[in-house]
Amino acid sequence: MASEKNGSRPVDVDVDLEQAQFVNPKPEVEEATSLPAPASSSIPSKSKSRLTTPFIIPIWIVLSSTVIIYNNYLYNTLNFKYPVFLVTWHLGFAAIGTRILQRTTHLLDGAKDVHLTKDMFVRSILPIGLLFSASLILSNTAYLYLSVAYIQMLKAFTPVAILFISWTFRIQEPNRKLAIIVFMISSGVALASRGELHFNLIGFLTQAAAVGFEASRLVMIQILLHGLKMDPLVSLHYYAPVCALINLAILPFTEGFAPFYELARIGPLVLLSNAAVAFCLNIAAVFLVGAGSGLILTLAGVFKDILLITGSVLIFSSPITPLQVFGYSIALCGLILFKTSGGK
Repeated sequence: MASEKNGSRPVDVDVDLEQAQFVNPKPEVEEATSLPAPASSSIPSKSKSRLTTPFIIPIWIVLSSTVIIYNNYLYNTLNFKYPVFLVTWHLGFAAIGTRILQRTTHLLDGAKDVHLTKDMFVRSILPIGLLFSASLILSNTAYLYLSVAYIQMLKAFTPVAILFISWTFRIQEPNRKLAIIVFMISSGVALASRGELHFNLIGFLTQAAAVGFEASRLVMIQILLHGLKMDPLVSLHYYAPVCALINLAILPFTEGFAPFYELARIGPLVLLSNAAVAFCLNIAAVFLVGAGSGLILTLAGVFKDILLITGSVLIFSSPITPLQVFGYSIALCGLILFKTSGGK
């Protein structure tokens, strides 16, 4: 979902508002499948921030939830179980889409302020792109084993992973307040896992690895791209082609040609609409960055997660237990405390 202080991730190319918040002063805008925008300091231009908060936040919530539910529908209802292909397709679509927008709109004017050198590409863009690809592939693979509702609960552990990595490499010093936050989120996620009726170890480990890679990506953005002003769409402009090529190189060794044989059954309309919704989520993220305060965006992200879990129960009949509701409530309180405190 993605700077932890304000927030926004599709497939999970989803741009999670929540996850961007962990390292940026402005929200990154995802999730299960929208492109998690790797923003590192977003300062929207006046032309990008004209949409009002009551207008853009509901749009972002709808698009973010739609991307995740649509992806899950593809994987488990249409039985298109090829997350590597789908992530690659979303990234390729985004790479082309951002370049069209750059030529036809002012949405990517921020790219003019980014002076990308070969050294910066090798030292920063490429390693972050590798982590991004791993996070997207693993987080989407988890939907083959776990419910949408349970995955959203596990994602609440992301700030804890970020803190552990920051403490390990002495980027940030631990304190009592952060220790309480870690305890709250960890306990809440543990209770939610204990109450999961259809627990799958492979799915759990896959999502846990996705959280680890995503947390590493966000910390690395903070270290390597510190001070670089990239809003979610500009970030996508640079990362999408890199990640698409990385995934394309992985595809023959993971899913081979199997997904291509399924394209006729799925149909171009489904794939195009799926990628288009994910791409629109990233566009919405640009406007979301300047839509309101960090607290408002944090609460919007929490509301989106609750809505998504509810939708998962209603649409996919995913069962949740009272213990999961209780555990996730504790984790959300820790998450809100983490975001409103700026992670300090």
